[in-house]
Amino acid sequence: MGAMSDINLPIILLAALVASASPGPATLAIAGTSMSSGRKSGLAVAAGITSGSLMWSVSAALGLGVLMLAHAWVFEIIRYFGAAYLMYLAYKSAKSALSSKELAAKGMSGSLKTLYTKGLALHLTNPKAVLFFGSLYAIGIPPTASPSDLITVILAVGLLSFTVFHGYALIFSTPFMTRLYMRLRRWFEAAFALGFGVASFKILTSRLQ
Repeated sequence: MGAMSDINLPIILLAALVASASPGPATLAIAGTSMSSGRKSGLAVAAGITSGSLMWSVSAALGLGVLMLAHAWVFEIIRYFGAAYLMYLAYKSAKSALSSKELAAKGMSGSLKTLYTKGLALHLTNPKAVLFFGSLYAIGIPPTASPSDLITVILAVGLLSFTVFHGYALIFSTPFMTRLYMRLRRWFEAAFALGFGVASFKILTSRLQ
């Protein structure tokens, strides 16, 4: 009951990785701020976004844990909904990869404290964030997961988010890496689409075993 072997941690981390790294409001805000205001400003925004991500992660894990223990049948519904949502994200990334339209990276301004707050607010007011985390935990965590299992997953996802978001701030504070990323954007999007697709496919096929 609740053993870590029952938790599909690789799938959770794969989905979290491609979701965190794929271009969106959070990554574009970090990139734009790093390019326009420098590394420290970008890191401040990244810290705020990471905090927001952790808050959503904890809320989704605890909320789903209570819900699924009370109504085990809800687990299966949310599980397949999560797989469908990941497939939708794969479609969005594939569509972006095929588009020649350039992404607009808008920077934020203000003191480091202000930038942290703006990053936090950006992620907390993004409804897709809680939808993603809700799907994520429903997919990889069984109803029998113990509190220690949930804490392990939350910490793992949090560390991954911290690495990705702060990595973006460091990368985009370097002009060369910025130009390189923009040049290879469509290839990155294709990789993100593949990652989401693989995660969704593994979720669906695992139920057939």
